Amino acid sequence: MSGFRDPLRIETPTPGAATRLVIRQPDDWHVHLRDGDMLRAVVNETARQFARAIVMPNLVPPVTTVAAAEAYRSRIQAALAPGLAFTPLMTAYLTDTIDPCEIERGFETGVFTAAKMYPAHATTNSAQGVTDIQRIYHVLEVMQRIGMPLLLHGEVADHRVDVFDREAVFIERVLAKLLAAFPALRVVLEHITTEAAVAFVETAGPNLGATITPHHLVINRNAMFEGGIRPHMYCLPVAKRERHRLALRRAATSGNPKFFLGTDSAPHVVGEKESDCGCAGIFNAPVALETYAAVFDEEGALEKLEAFAAEHGPRFYGLSLNTGSIVLERTPRRVSPTMVVANTRMIPFQANASLAWTFRGRSSGAC
Repeated sequence: MSGFRDPLRIETPTPGAATRLVIRQPDDWHVHLRDGDMLRAVVNETARQFARAIVMPNLVPPVTTVAAAEAYRSRIQAALAPGLAFTPLMTAYLTDTIDPCEIERGFETGVFTAAKMYPAHATTNSAQGVTDIQRIYHVLEVMQRIGMPLLLHGEVADHRVDVFDREAVFIERVLAKLLAAFPALRVVLEHITTEAAVAFVETAGPNLGATITPHHLVINRNAMFEGGIRPHMYCLPVAKRERHRLALRRAATSGNPKFFLGTDSAPHVVGEKESDCGCAGIFNAPVALETYAAVFDEEGALEKLEAFAAEHGPRFYGLSLNTGSIVLERTPRRVSPTMVVANTRMIPFQANASLAWTFRGRSSGAC
């Protein structure tokens, strides 16, 4: 499960030169690449940094069959820049009526890496999600038997529950019971946002892991309302109070292998964000690694970034570690206020901000 390479290095090549951080090439364990023109506009932002990525299946229509996953994977590969090595890891979208035999066939043939459960109507393109998790217990039994990970959007979709409480209520109503019913099932609680989620993951058994996004490490809920409504800071789960952001930073930088990198980069064109019913999602792929590096630097934990970004995730999934390296440099760069790719205009996370770290690409040194 491990690949040989030089260990993490923090370098200052000459006096006065910028600090360089050389780490194992990371993976993104949660990303939205969309489809069509949007796919072609965003995929290389992820592929230039990450060796692999868990690709979300919430297309329209959703990816519920092996054939649909194979076709989507081919479209992703066709959109990659020439010579850019990147492996999309495909997932199945669970519905109330999903065929467990199709799930098993997809996993056993290496097409599906995991299956994703969206509570129906909880987030973008989740209308066909699961209405009651007990409806798919027979599917989860198969997944537990074959060792297939379950990925969870951990929020209840009950509109009687305050939007800021939906993650904590999901843990109480759904997740605790799920883990009790399927103790051998590997589960990832994705894009956690609360100190309750951190505490639950820390104290649960070894089969529960969690991803943490760059934006939830940087913003709290005030970011959505600074000087007016800020639609490009709106995502689901929404950012929470400051104490939750601090709990996430402590978890991410703790070295605990149950927490690992998942950007949840979720692009939308400007018109879909700046509307009377703006879409949820933050497009952070262009600045993901720089943002994580800044957080770990600020927390005095740069030596733990490599494990969070490149080791905890593959070990949880039972996959080999990457053998290549990437380079980050402590050199300021300003993020573009807007991106236009293939006639698609988007606002990236940290737009117009100055970042302390710059991604310099894949290392050319021997690994």
